[in-house]
Parts: sequence; C-alpha cells; structure tokens
Amino acid sequence: MEWPIDIAIAVIWLAFGANLIGTILKRRERHFYVAIWFYIATFVTVTVLHVVNSMELPVGLFKSYPVYAGVQDALVQWWYGHNAVAFFLTTPYLGLIYYFIPKAANRPVYSYRLSIIHFWALIFIYIWAGPHHLLYTALPDWAQSLGTVFSLMLIAPSWGGMLNGLLTLRGAWDKVRGSATLKFMVVAVTAYGMSTFEGPMMSLKSVNAVTHYTDWTIAHVHIGALGWNGFLTFGILYWLIPRMFQTKLYSEKWANAHFWMGTLGIAFYAIPLYWAGFTQHFMWKEFTADGFLAYPNFLETVTQIIPMYLLRAVGGGLYIVGMLLMVWNLVKTIRLGSFLANEEASAPALVGPPAPAREGENWHRWIERRPIQMVLASTVLILIGGLVEFIPTATIKSNIPTLASVMPYTPLELQGRDVYIAEGCNNCHSQMIRPFRWETERYGEYSKAGEFVYDHPFLWGSKRTGPDLAREGYVNGKMYKPDSWHYNHMYEPRSTSPGSIMPAYPWLYKEGSLDTTSTVAKIKAMRKLGVPYPEGYENIAAADLRKQAQQIAKGLQDGGLEASPNTDIIALIAYMQRLGVDIMKDPEVLAIPTSQP
Repeated sequence: MEWPIDIAIAVIWLAFGANLIGTILKRRERHFYVAIWFYIATFVTVTVLHVVNSMELPVGLFKSYPVYAGVQDALVQWWYGHNAVAFFLTTPYLGLIYYFIPKAANRPVYSYRLSIIHFWALIFIYIWAGPHHLLYTALPDWAQSLGTVFSLMLIAPSWGGMLNGLLTLRGAWDKVRGSATLKFMVVAVTAYGMSTFEGPMMSLKSVNAVTHYTDWTIAHVHIGALGWNGFLTFGILYWLIPRMFQTKLYSEKWANAHFWMGTLGIAFYAIPLYWAGFTQHFMWKEFTADGFLAYPNFLETVTQIIPMYLLRAVGGGLYIVGMLLMVWNLVKTIRLGSFLANEEASAPALVGPPAPAREGENWHRWIERRPIQMVLASTVLILIGGLVEFIPTATIKSNIPTLASVMPYTPLELQGRDVYIAEGCNNCHSQMIRPFRWETERYGEYSKAGEFVYDHPFLWGSKRTGPDLAREGYVNGKMYKPDSWHYNHMYEPRSTSPGSIMPAYPWLYKEGSLDTTSTVAKIKAMRKLGVPYPEGYENIAAADLRKQAQQIAKGLQDGGLEASPNTDIIALIAYMQRLGVDIMKDPEVLAIPTSQP
C-alpha cells in the first residue's frame, strides 16, 4: 500500500497493541491462559511483518516505491503475505479456539502440554514458510528449499492444535448433535486441519508445479477463509450474543439451517475450483503427438472453466444467504433480552513479583506469569527465520546476478508500470515464466533473477486468470504484438480476444489522464533506490516521456485510431511492449540451459 495508508495502519495497530499489553500487565490473575499467548504473538509478529514489508520511499503525497526490488521484494512480500495470514487469521483464531470450544462444550482443554508445544512450535516454524509461494521462480533455490522444508514441518504443530481442539470435545459429542454453535466450531477446526495439511502438500515441488498459478490455490485459501475463519466466527457469535443479552438463541433451527447452507456453500465454492485447477494445469501442459502445444491459445482454458466459476458463484451466494440468516437470528435474539453491561467479578490486586515455580509445577508456568518475557521470547523466535532468509539474499551478490542487457524503464514505461499496478493487472497476470517446457513453448525464455533488479515493486503475480506477460513485448522471441492490438484490447478485450472475461478499461483513454507532474520525483526516487538513471536525467525525463508518447500515438493514428499522447493507455502500451525484451538481446543469457522437464 502507499505510505500514508501504511503509517495509518501502524498507528492504529500500535494503539490496539498498547491497550492489549497494558491490559495484560494490569491483570489480577497471575497466570495467563493459552489464548493470551496467541494474542501476544499476533501483536508482536504483525507489527514486525508490517514494518519490514512497508519500508518504502515516498514519491508524493499518495505514491511510494518499496525499497526492495525484484527477487528481494518477492521474498519480503511473500514472507509478509504468508505470515500475515498466519498471524492475523490463524494465531488469534487459535486463541479463540482455546477459549470458546472449552466454554461451548463445558469441558477443559484436552491437553495443556500439547498447547505449549503447539504455540512455540507454530510461531517458530510458520515464519520460515513464505518462500513456498515462489517455487520454480527466479528466487534462489536454497530459499525455495527452506520454504518447502519448514512448510512440511508445519503440519506437526498445526495438527497438534487441531487435535487439541477436537479432543476437547471427548465425552461431549452428544452436545454437537443438538448445538449449531458446536457444529460450526467442529467444522472450523476440521477446515483448519485440512488447510494446514493441504498447504504443506502444495509446498512440494511436484505438487506445486500442478497447483501454482491455477484456481486450485483459490480453493485452498477459501477452505481456510470460509471454513476456518468464517465458521469459527459464526460459532462464537451464536454462543456469545445470547449470554451478552441474558437470553436463549432465538432459533436453534435457523442456526442449524445456516450451518448446512454454509457447509454446502463452501463445497460448491471450493470443489469446482479444485476441478478448474486440474483443468487449467493439464490443458496448459498438453502437447500433440507432433510436439506442439495442444491448446496454444490461452483463452481455450479460460472458456473451459467458466461453468466452474458459475458454480463457485452459487456456493458463494449460499454462504452469504446463510450469513444474512444469522444476522436476522441474532437481531431477534438481541430483541428478546437485555444487555448485561458488566458481569460481577473480583480478584485481589497483584502484589510484588511473580513467585518462583513450586515443586511439581510445570516449568512453563514461569513464563506464563511474565508477559514481557513472553513478548521478547516470541519476538526472538519469529525474527530468526526472517533474518536467515533475508540477509543472504540482500548481501550475497551471487544470489541476484545482474544482466548487462537489462536497462531501467524509460519515464513513459515507468508511468505505464504504475498504471498497470493501479489497475490491479498483476492480480490476473503473472510475469514469471517457470523453467518447464510447456511454459517456455507458450511464453518464451524462462525468467532470470537479473531481469527484475529495477522492479519496485516486483510483479511476478500468483494467479493466471489471463496469460503470463513476462515476454509480452517479444512473443516467443519472434514478433511483437502491434501497439494497435493493445490499444483495442484494453478498450474492448473481446474485440481482440473472443470469449475473454477480462474487463474493459475505457477510463485509460480519457484525455489528460497521463500524469507527467510526478515524473521528476519518480526518477529521483528510483535513483535513490539504486536504479542507474544518470545524474540530472530528471531535468529531461518529462521531455523524453512526451516524445515517446507522441511516437506511440502517431503510430496508432497512422493506423486509423484516434489516439492521444496525453492518455494513460499510451503509457501502458509502452510498458507492455517493454516486457521481456531486454534479455532477448543477450545471447549469453539465452544460452543458459534449463534443467527442468
């Protein structure tokens, strides 16, 4: 995100954290329960993730560039992306599990010792797993292997937590039959177990080659989002709201209806996407008996999976209707009761330091009484993995070899790249050709680490709803797509690609949309970040931008199109035509063999 938003998030988060830690320090119960351990780890880790990932150089009031580029940026971004899910959508929800399942089942948590192992192993191992999103990319192989190894190790603590939750219900399964609250919680914990098994399996290179860039990944994520986060939230609300308003749930029948609608919704959402993922992969890689791609036109795979997208929409619709049913049920419940603002509770004030552990008491009690020490221990554990991955990538030059043929973007191309980012093009298009024959045949030479040294931020992507664009400026090393193709495609995608599901972008053609006021600031910022623009180039950068824009516009006009040089579409075309061109000029780079099948 841009720098003002990042700062606002940091301020709000730190205010929340100060309140959280301050409340723990003020407590009158010496020992703090396992759920609070997870809340502490959540605050500490999300703080570190946000600060490290948001290191950026402001260009203007609402524009900034990350200090990292290319491979380093990819590593930092996925260290952040994977672990933001882990420590924003997993660890706090595990804290909720440890509190609400025992409450809802009226049973003690199954294993105190297992909760200790679960907590410390999870926060240490999880932080290493980010590189599994970058397998077969230009990331150094050692970093990819680290991500794979720690992802596989992650199964143990994750399933330890799942089993601890499910086994808490031992002797209480008869309650599950009649309680929608417990049904939601049981399925939530099961979905957590499924996701945390599937994720490590997708980290195996042989599996990742099938699932990555496909809709399989979307299905995997939503088993967690809809099943784990969603269902646990629903179960908590069904348990909590009646107690807050001192009444019974208005309708257990409607809560059970919500449960079955949500469960069917998840199935209709995820199963078609798993099917779509297999379909995409096998269509992309299929060759004819003569050795040619069986489906060279990417659109053939898109049109094939549209029915699966429709089923996905049905599943999502069912899930949303179930949520609306819950809202109605809870509103009716609130109207039945009266709000209990304060529950009577008292405890003596804490006096003096925590007492030493008593004989026979678990050794872990020492740190459970000391929140500051737990904060520091958690911080140290989550920093180890990040430092081991970042320091070699940032300091050892051989990890990211430079290529002499790769040059900085022209001012117009840089502006076009910013348009590409602003429109979210990287959400549907990757820019990373993996070293597989079926990818190099379709897109051209596989991607090298040195190609991205001036990319702030990296744009490798993680989903191919549309084709890869890494060699868009030089298709299969043979020919360029004309500027007019891109001009028409962005205005009405189906005019050049019948059957496309890509949206149109008519606002890019608005006269005066091309921003040249920030050109000088952008060039200066890029130079500070290490991009080798000559000293003083910012003084002529705007003129260079206008000159290149006029050349592209004139070519379009000569072809009969009403193109203006003062539009964003011209900048976007310049950027698209630059993609992948540089290394095609370097025979030494092209001679690097691929070892992949």
